[in-house]
Formats: sequence, C-alpha cells, structure tokens
Amino acid sequence: MLSHAQVWSAIDSLATRYGMTPSGLARKAGLDATTFNKSKRQTPDGRLRWPSTESIAKVLEATGASIDEFMSFLDASGPSGGRRTIPLIGMAQAGAGGFFDDGGFPTGAGWDEVAFPETPDPNAYALEISGDSMLPLYRDGDVIIVSPNASVRRGDRVVVKTKDGEVLAKELKRRTENVIELKSINIEHADRTLSADKIDWMARIIWSSQ
Repeated sequence: MLSHAQVWSAIDSLATRYGMTPSGLARKAGLDATTFNKSKRQTPDGRLRWPSTESIAKVLEATGASIDEFMSFLDASGPSGGRRTIPLIGMAQAGAGGFFDDGGFPTGAGWDEVAFPETPDPNAYALEISGDSMLPLYRDGDVIIVSPNASVRRGDRVVVKTKDGEVLAKELKRRTENVIELKSINIEHADRTLSADKIDWMARIIWSSQ
C-alpha cells in the first residue's frame, strides 16, 4: 500500500533527477508553482493532500519520464530510499535576514524542502538560482547544494554572504587573513575583492543540477 509520504517523495525525487526543484517541476508541467510545495501537502486542519493523477500525468509529459521511472521512485522512497530532504530557498531571498545563523547554517522559517541523496553534511542546504548573472555555469532555475561544514580551498566554487546582505556565487581565487578574492563565474561580471571583516560567511558548493 502506498503512503502519502512515498508519493510526495517520488515527486521530489523526479524533480531532482531532472535538475529541478518541486516548484520548478510544477511550472514546467504547466501547474501553479506552489502545487508541489511542502506547505500544500496537507490542509490547515491537518488532512493529507494527495497529488492528482492529472498532475502526475502532466509531470511525466513535461519531463519525458516514463510511468515505470516514476514507479521506481515510489519503490525507492520507502522509507527513505537513501535520500533525505534538505532546506531550499531562492538565491534572491537568501540575503534577507532570518535565514542563516552567525555561522552560515540554515535556520528559521521560510525554507522549502527538496529531496537529495544522502550527504555527509547534516547542515547542507539548497539555493535556487535566479537570473543570468552566473551564466554559463548556473542558469535561472538551477539548484546548487551548499555545505557549510566543508573545507574551502582555492579554486572551489563558493557561496559568500556579506554583512550588507549580498549573496554571491563565485570561485575562490585567493584568501588571506585580511581579504578574499573571488573570481566571477560570468565573464561579463567583474571579479570581487572583499575585506575579510565585510564577510558574514563563506561555504562550498558541492553539487549543482545543471
């Protein structure tokens, strides 16, 4: 017998397989972007909401996935299929206050969730790229997974949050005690050199959906 959690986990897994968030998958299928949000999976009074067969059919058509592929996710999702959910937020939102603690770890409300294969960092989280400032490496709608516990070395792709609330996805070019030099992913954007005391935190990007 299929459980409510299994069906929703299968949809999350399908989204991840095709490089999308649940909201991105809903948009691609021609549905409202919030259709697959975690907050929509039960009613305010606690009753469980199930995705409709029409929604699943639209998802399969949009991704080109077969029903057998979807069923394989159902089989793998009980109880977890080697996957877990991690916090997800849009890159544009991440600069606002209340989403990270002083160490750069996700905290507070306002996060969505996305299914992702097990990662050794229990504090890993996902950011959804918006706009074209990170082309050609990251496109609008791509998802990057960030590990705040991973060590950061020269040449790593990183997310940096400044004390002014700016969130940047760059490549670490050089780091000293006083400054951090960042190489822009998009050659049309200038490299950045930031004073160390202007940076809130820096974390390594360990995976991206493109």
